[in-house]
Amino acid sequence: MADVFSSAIIPLMIDIDNKTSFEVNNTLLQKIASSITNKDIELIITTNDEIQQINKEYRNIDKPTDVLSFPYEEMPMSPLGSIVVSYDLVREKAKEFNHTQEDEFTLLFIHGLLHLLGYNHETDDGQMRQEEERLINEFALPESLIIRTQG
Repeated sequence: MADVFSSAIIPLMIDIDNKTSFEVNNTLLQKIASSITNKDIELIITTNDEIQQINKEYRNIDKPTDVLSFPYEEMPMSPLGSIVVSYDLVREKAKEFNHTQEDEFTLLFIHGLLHLLGYNHETDDGQMRQEEERLINEFALPESLIIRTQG
């Protein structure tokens, strides 16, 4: 008898550690992540104070930032990595750019995910921005997010 589970598609898992009141649209995040990877992801949603501590410890930059990515070592069955998002900056930037907190959060998730996949907007020739734009269009996110990523 054939193994029932051998042909089953097991969706990736996003392990969410939400330290804020933000309500995560996990369905959308899973669709986005599944479109470009089959690896599990750890997602941490935190405050400016905590992300500043993480930024200082791991990057030697003593200030808050909107999103950090920590790729895991490539091994069979290992998760892709961790994405850390500051909800304080999600609120601030959503207001500044006149879009919803969910849209801002989703953009930061995409940005962090692309870093986990090896993209680097600081050293590439625009490939990361192009991929952000492609995902924004594919998942019907607001056009204002495309303009933002080009800045």
